[in-house]
Amino acid sequence: MYASFFKLQRSPFEISPDPQFFFRTDAHNEALAGLYYGICGHKGFMVMTGEVGTGKTLVVRCLLQLLDQKQLNYAYMFCTRLSSGEFLQEVASDLGIAEPPRSKSQLLRQLQAYLLRRGEKGLYTALIIDEAQHLETDVLEEIRLLTNLETSRGKLLQIVLVGQPELDATLESYNLRQLKQRIAMRFQLRPLSEVQTQCYIWDRLRQAGSHDPIFSLLAIHSVHVHSGGIPRLINILCDNALISAFAAGTTEVTDVMVDGVAADLCLTERNHPRKPAPQPASGTAEVTGGDPWPGISEYDKEKTHYKSVATANPLGDPPALPGRQSEFDSSGNQQIAGFRRIEKDPSPQLPSPSSLSLGEREEGRRGDRVRGPLAVAVSPSADGQPPKSLRLCRRMIT
Repeated sequence: MYASFFKLQRSPFEISPDPQFFFRTDAHNEALAGLYYGICGHKGFMVMTGEVGTGKTLVVRCLLQLLDQKQLNYAYMFCTRLSSGEFLQEVASDLGIAEPPRSKSQLLRQLQAYLLRRGEKGLYTALIIDEAQHLETDVLEEIRLLTNLETSRGKLLQIVLVGQPELDATLESYNLRQLKQRIAMRFQLRPLSEVQTQCYIWDRLRQAGSHDPIFSLLAIHSVHVHSGGIPRLINILCDNALISAFAAGTTEVTDVMVDGVAADLCLTERNHPRKPAPQPASGTAEVTGGDPWPGISEYDKEKTHYKSVATANPLGDPPALPGRQSEFDSSGNQQIAGFRRIEKDPSPQLPSPSSLSLGEREEGRRGDRVRGPLAVAVSPSADGQPPKSLRLCRRMIT
């Protein structure tokens, strides 16, 4: 719908897991490399968990692309609400075992013979189970017994459990302690930080053919706040925000558009519930003490604060919000407000400390704080390459 308007070759924010858009954070890289090594090294049993929408299925698809399809045969299970007998039947059928027997003992013998034949030829066989948090305890016990199929050189069947954090809690059960001890490798995917969210959005736009950021910094901040750094929610918000910008006839997505989309998708109140404003006592003109901005969500405080200092102090750190600590963590590189904005002058000078008088600062911290792991450029380079800031993003995360 909006691809030609924004000069895109394809939609950049589809929610289907496409390996072309694989975004390599440290956690995603570690999981992909670790699973690849575990399967090729016959480690046997591996677990990958992550919150809903953090990219688990995408990692699995990238893994299957990396593995040599001539040497690998795998069963990919995503319907996990099965009994133990039904589960084994589905595994055998997915591996290509013709007419698997109904008897469990015969099925296990046939499965073992199949794995031994492949093992003698130096071939890999894998069982990948998605949505593993729904597996019943008796099915997990059957999976444990499958790990006993081995030779002196390694496991015959490589098993990967992929699931939500509830799977971690299940594996901590006392009744499953034997299964837990067989886990050779374990990985966890986490939501994106604000810096990673910016790089994620720009990387997707570049992959789709754009040379412009399209999303303003405040818009990216709003996307991160409303999505919580979950890639699937980022995609949904950005896709709808692009539709809003297209309908408005503008080539820049603003924070107002993102906020409107988040409200339509019922993400605002869930992530930022507003508390009722305290009522002043009878005969009192105003409420003193406590929250200086009563009844206003933390997100609205931040956005209003960023806007208030954007003109007066576009290059430096925003002072802390009234009644709150600074938004910077100990490393000082996780907040969008810490970016240095470079548009025309390639060597901007930071304003003097005296010019930044909003709020209170910790004594002695201003002198050497030049924040901003990225330089934000809003136009492509002269040679037609993606924005320099995007290339810096990609170097930072790889």
